[in-house]
Amino acid sequence: MTTTATAVGAGAEPGTSRSVLRQLAIDSGYVLLGLPLALASFIVLIVGFALSTGMMVTVTGLPILAGTLYAARSFADIERLRMPAVLHQPRVRPNYRTIEPGASAWRRIFVPITDGQSWLDLAHGVLKLIIAIGTFAITVTWWAGAIGGSLYWAYDWTLPTGPNDEGLHELLGLGDTPVARIGLNTALGVFFLITLPVVVRGCAMMQASFGRALLTGVAEMRNRITVLEEQKRAAVSAEATALRRLERDIHDGPQQRLVRLAMDLSRAQQQLTTDPEAARQTLDEALTQTRDTLAELRALSRGIAPPILVDRGLPSALAALAGRGLIPIDLTVDPQLGTRDGRPDPAVESTAYFVVAEALTNVAKHSRATECWLTVTRADRTLRIVVIDDGEGGAHLSKGHGLAGLADRVRANDGTLSVLSPTGGPTEIRADLPC
Repeated sequence: MTTTATAVGAGAEPGTSRSVLRQLAIDSGYVLLGLPLALASFIVLIVGFALSTGMMVTVTGLPILAGTLYAARSFADIERLRMPAVLHQPRVRPNYRTIEPGASAWRRIFVPITDGQSWLDLAHGVLKLIIAIGTFAITVTWWAGAIGGSLYWAYDWTLPTGPNDEGLHELLGLGDTPVARIGLNTALGVFFLITLPVVVRGCAMMQASFGRALLTGVAEMRNRITVLEEQKRAAVSAEATALRRLERDIHDGPQQRLVRLAMDLSRAQQQLTTDPEAARQTLDEALTQTRDTLAELRALSRGIAPPILVDRGLPSALAALAGRGLIPIDLTVDPQLGTRDGRPDPAVESTAYFVVAEALTNVAKHSRATECWLTVTRADRTLRIVVIDDGEGGAHLSKGHGLAGLADRVRANDGTLSVLSPTGGPTEIRADLPC
């Protein structure tokens, strides 16, 4: 076995000025394009809603209302495509109510009307114009001030001035001189230029946050509830699988040895009076059975909660685990995981140890590998575990296999497990755990 410890350095961050300019361009485009889109959606939706309300006394009002809601959905989808660049979050689209195949015409009309998200889309399409006007005006003002002020020195000579004209520099008591006039306007331009990224970013976030609250807020909450339900089911499944495995291991191992130990002691008791030498041999066998039982119980306890993991952290626990491997294991682990500031939460540590223990057990039992590589690193807020062996492959996450329970354990901790194991090998098991 070869054990090495390598530190994981942080990735290089992009240039600050470059990222600021890129974000400024994205935010400016988002705000400036938001006004014409908001104006178009306001006109279409207000006209459609007013027309449908006025025609509600007849049957034609409902189809017009349904069409208006579908139009609101289209404008909302356009906004959902634009928001991720500003919010730096993945695109989320709600699950609208669907129309069943073969539904009647009236059923098709009532589906969008009874969908709550459609009404949120309508509210966003109408109310967004208020925010869009304000953010558009502020953004244009700041861009004009930044460009016009910082370049004022270049075109000051082209501006006509009359004898009765009184500029800001004169009102502030700076005197009526070209130096005072150019200096004040240039200083204002520099102020607008420096604060431009912050102000435009604030305008873009205000507009995007309003869209997120109405267009994706409910969908995100539902998705989170779904994820939590899946994690709960995965945790229950993983716990049940672990308990069944522990029960089977105890039944097949220590329990059988204890039964034999009881039989040996009973036989030795009967032999004490008739054949003391045979009783001594029986007691020796019983002592061997006791030692083997204790060894198996220690092995089972290490699989549940090894003391070294609690006392010394994940690197030491994994080194001890790799040292007991039946094949050579090349271990590379981030030493920061064993420090006070770098240690993950106990639940993450326990899951990581369980993943490695189960993966190495599968390698030893089923892969027919001759060598194994184990890498445990931490990048940002993710703990990544990679186990590679040169075995015959064929591992997968199907139900009924050992890796299925491992996937449930990882999913219960909001992580992901992937297995790449083509026939003939090699096999790569990768687990990502948030920490």
